[in-house]
Amino acid sequence: MAPSVSRAFAAAGALALAACGGPAREDAPRVDMDTDWAQVPEDVAFGELSAVDVDSHGHIFVLHRAGREWVEPFPAEEIAEPTVFMFASNGRLLGKWGSGALVMPHGLSVDGEDKVWITDVAREQVLRFSHDGNEELVIGERGVSGQDGAHFARPADVAFVGDRVLVADGYINDRIAIFDREGNFLGQWGEEGAGEGQFDLPHAIAADEERIYVADRENARLQVLTHDGEPLAIWKPDGTGHPYAVKPIGSGYALVVEGRDGQNRYGAIMRVYRADGSLERVFDAGIDPREGESLGHDIALARDGSVYMIDNRAGRVVKFKLASAGVSDGD
Repeated sequence: MAPSVSRAFAAAGALALAACGGPAREDAPRVDMDTDWAQVPEDVAFGELSAVDVDSHGHIFVLHRAGREWVEPFPAEEIAEPTVFMFASNGRLLGKWGSGALVMPHGLSVDGEDKVWITDVAREQVLRFSHDGNEELVIGERGVSGQDGAHFARPADVAFVGDRVLVADGYINDRIAIFDREGNFLGQWGEEGAGEGQFDLPHAIAADEERIYVADRENARLQVLTHDGEPLAIWKPDGTGHPYAVKPIGSGYALVVEGRDGQNRYGAIMRVYRADGSLERVFDAGIDPREGESLGHDIALARDGSVYMIDNRAGRVVKFKLASAGVSDGD
């Protein structure tokens, strides 16, 4: 059985057990958010949501799987409808593209030149597009898995450090693969498996001026590395769950969303970490469990302090202000 399939069965079993009992869900302040922010016409396909990022102009890019759900084995044909939507900060839909280009898109990251990088776990490739959706670069061999400079095994996310492109090659390979901006392979970190300084499904990756942050999902921890890939710290306070996405927010602080808690129950608990790994605050950006199910899958931070979160299971992309999230009246 493929590793990703084994993980899926294990997660399903854990979720079933969790439903029967166990510790109560974490009680965190609920954030005041705009749940109807994205203005999508009724006649436009807007499918299973996966990723979000913000460009230098404040445009919000949302990646979705129009008319398609994550079901294995993956299909081979491309999604016919546009899979990338670009919104203004007020939620107005400005453009859409990606028709006939992607099969099972997962991660989306916008670089400093406003190029859009997308990972496709079915195509086993990382693709770079222009701001307007023209395909410019493809890394990896389509449909062929591997763990070398020419192959991925379900790549999850992309980040940038200087002229380097860091790929969280996460669902099977458990490594960070490093390329230059033209797709030339430079090396890899963590390929020998889970353990101290290694990864177990690196689901998201991000970087600031000094550090790299990896959402080490199935190890239920955040890993902090130098720009050379040397381990600096492991952030795993008591009671935390499985991180699905991470974004630096300045001064060494990081924002994390957990898509599953320690009992493998879905949700969207968000944590703000200080530079030393201690917790600044915690808040809940999910649906009330009595009303539905959330899965915080990705986050993006705009220059005005707005946070955009992909809630995969609730089928929504929400917006809220980081400055007030998790801060009670009088604090």
